[in-house]
Amino acid sequence: MARFRLLCLAFQWFMRILRSFLRRTATTLGLGVNTFRGIVWRQKHGSAAAEPETDEKSSEILPKESSQQVVEETGSRGQHEDVAAEMAAGVDPCSRPTHVGFEQPGRDEESEDDFNYGVEGTDEYYCCYDSSWESDEQMDQDHKWTDSRRSTSFKFKKFLSAARDMQNYRHDYPQTMGFQNWSTAVTAEQPNLDFYLGEAPSVPDGVYIHEFHDEWAGKYDKLEYVHTFIQWLFPLPEPGMNYQATPLTREEIQSFCESNTAKNNLLKSYKLMLDFYGIELRNEKTGDVEKASNWRERFYNLNSRLHNNLRITRILKCLGILGYPHYQEPLVHFFLKETLENGELPNVRDSVLNYFVFAVRDKKQRRRLIKYAYEKFNHEEEFVWCPKKIQRMWSGCGQSQGRQWQRMTCEFEQSK
Repeated sequence: MARFRLLCLAFQWFMRILRSFLRRTATTLGLGVNTFRGIVWRQKHGSAAAEPETDEKSSEILPKESSQQVVEETGSRGQHEDVAAEMAAGVDPCSRPTHVGFEQPGRDEESEDDFNYGVEGTDEYYCCYDSSWESDEQMDQDHKWTDSRRSTSFKFKKFLSAARDMQNYRHDYPQTMGFQNWSTAVTAEQPNLDFYLGEAPSVPDGVYIHEFHDEWAGKYDKLEYVHTFIQWLFPLPEPGMNYQATPLTREEIQSFCESNTAKNNLLKSYKLMLDFYGIELRNEKTGDVEKASNWRERFYNLNSRLHNNLRITRILKCLGILGYPHYQEPLVHFFLKETLENGELPNVRDSVLNYFVFAVRDKKQRRRLIKYAYEKFNHEEEFVWCPKKIQRMWSGCGQSQGRQWQRMTCEFEQSK
């Protein structure tokens, strides 16, 4: 028996080395092709600034259901249609350069949370749209050359589609998201700010902000079945289902964050929707939340009306943009606990892992949330939301580069 186990371990070690060799070979060949194309382009056009985007074909095509799920989950257009079109055509969206920014400038002090995980593009479950594990230097140097073709699983491809949207949000919308020139648009009109200051009603409902807070509170049927108000209560720099609502502009965001009236009204809107979901804001300073007294009834509605996952994603994004980024982590942690640990919201789980977690703008907070999710996850299923290398570290495997046999034994135990 012991001899058989040693043979199994040796075979697994051999297969791992072989897979690693094949992946690195494929990556090297891909880099060589891209480099050669760049050289040809520069020789022909005399400029490196306008190098063509890569158009390598991926051997794995995302099923149509997955690309459609992104639109249903976020309610936005434009960018998701681009992702779906690329994947339907077999083009790997990660093979072309993408915007790389700084998610939270000034928040990267050296600490335990800033441990260099050394994640590479060849790691299994590496996602090129998730910068949670890379230093800013790694992103600048490697991001545009890495890809996410590390898994054939449908679950990972679904996460890849969601991750691009969330990266675009965390980096302040460098891509147009279906409307033109948002980053440079300047207009005297500020409909979202006027609404939050109580100077204009929502469209098309014609409801003022104080009327929402005073007359819609506790009206759960109205909050459930009316779909035109959510973009007014939680505006974003991206379009949604209500075409009569206007995306936020940069000027509005700045003015909003400087207005105590607007921020206080947003806090009331947040409490209104938390109550709708069966949640209470326990601490206005920290953003800590807890179950409300009617949580069973409201959880049942949340678990059966999945369009609310879209709404919660919007709420989290809005909190991060309009002055309440510290509210994001407590709410996401709450949902992780209720879905993974308490098992109360099984139909919300995938949205929590694909969207809610990655709406958190602070990288260190995001790492802690993913680690918590990994610890509470049922590992009879695959955990695709961070690279396998990090999962092995969290499991106590692979912490020492020289302890190869210990890693093999640990992986064998996990595979049983």
